[in-house]
Amino acid sequence: MNFKGISYYLSLFCFPISFLAFINILYSSYFDYFLSINSYLITLVASLIIGLSFFFLGKKSEKKINFIEQLILIILVYLITSLFISLPFYLSNYQVTLLNSFFEAISGVTGTGFSIFENIKYLDPTLILWRSSSQWIGGLYFLFFLILIFSNKQFRYKMNDLTYSGDGRINSEGNIKDLLSKIFIFYSSLSLIIFLLLNISDVRMFNSLNLSMSLISSGGFLPTDSLDKIIRSNPQKIIFIFSLLISMLNFFLILNIFQKKVIIREHKEDLYLVLLSIVFILLVYFNNYSGLNIIISVLSSLSNSGLSLIGSDNNLSLYFILITVIGGSLISNTSGIKFTRIYILLKTASSEIIKLISPNSIINKNIFNSDKKISDDDIKISFLIFISFFINLFILSAILIVDNIDFEQSFKLSILTITNTTTSPMFGMQDMEFANLLTTSKLSLIIFM
Repeated sequence: MNFKGISYYLSLFCFPISFLAFINILYSSYFDYFLSINSYLITLVASLIIGLSFFFLGKKSEKKINFIEQLILIILVYLITSLFISLPFYLSNYQVTLLNSFFEAISGVTGTGFSIFENIKYLDPTLILWRSSSQWIGGLYFLFFLILIFSNKQFRYKMNDLTYSGDGRINSEGNIKDLLSKIFIFYSSLSLIIFLLLNISDVRMFNSLNLSMSLISSGGFLPTDSLDKIIRSNPQKIIFIFSLLISMLNFFLILNIFQKKVIIREHKEDLYLVLLSIVFILLVYFNNYSGLNIIISVLSSLSNSGLSLIGSDNNLSLYFILITVIGGSLISNTSGIKFTRIYILLKTASSEIIKLISPNSIINKNIFNSDKKISDDDIKISFLIFISFFINLFILSAILIVDNIDFEQSFKLSILTITNTTTSPMFGMQDMEFANLLTTSKLSLIIFM
């Protein structure tokens, strides 16, 4: 086992946390929030020391790590970065326990949005900014893993080759830095664009900054108690819809647009996903709610964000819950089973029916009518993920019922946890108090997030 090689890459994921802590120190100093500055200073020093230790330990090691070592790296990155992110929560003046702090950190890094805080508007602004930035960095890390590690041919869980037409040498040493740079630049640029658009539409600058970090990462943290206190006018809603689309679709769609590459041929998954979104919207568009609010709710469900302007008095909560299971593009910050895998399962099922009816028929195995073929491995993986999803759903629901949560709530919460979607009034889940859950429930939610 190449532990030194793992240590080297692990150090590279520690330094961005130091940078975020430094930004919060500057923010605290500029706006005179000196009561919280020590917690970010401790986080800065701790992440720097541990990051440098890992760096010097693995500096002269073999940098090539195998498949198992890559998976170990992913687990360690999520655990260690979450520990760093939990420090400001634990060291704050809000008497947050270590477990609750880690719960909040994991919820942020995974983009889930579950929160142990009840009144967000009364929180220290630096802590609100820290929560949002944890989502932003978690979304960036996920894209790194998605492309660099999950593209490994030994582990085709994400099946990125079906929807990504980039360099075939995606894991080669020669282009890895270039690809990471592109991901970082475009992820940051899209965050900036969303921030500027929200700011131009008269959303308060502080809210625009926090909301842009939540939207780009498909996260669920808000800088206030509810979305309707931020998004009010139709122009703001349209920008919000645009932001949800960005997080739902293939991350490389924007990249290819800027590079003036062929768009439709390489992004048919996105075309089908947009068409599916339109179908879902039309099914409930005339359901006595504002048209833009319905569009936001459907796209928020598909993008696994969960942010919505629809209240808990709607009769569509189960509808929105089921949409979250689908998720968005394979290469996006969304979770769920993913639209492409469901497409593969449905196409395979229809093909088997056609074989029974007409054995001599020629079966089309192309995905989205492109030149890419659906392999037997793709079918097996899609089926495995489908089965695994519902097994996990059953296990987590059973654990949560023990915590005196009724069946309906435990079922909804389990789906939202597995799809990394925040609780929301549109799901009928606005009253969930995560701070009061049993320790076993919190640990279970952490694991499944």
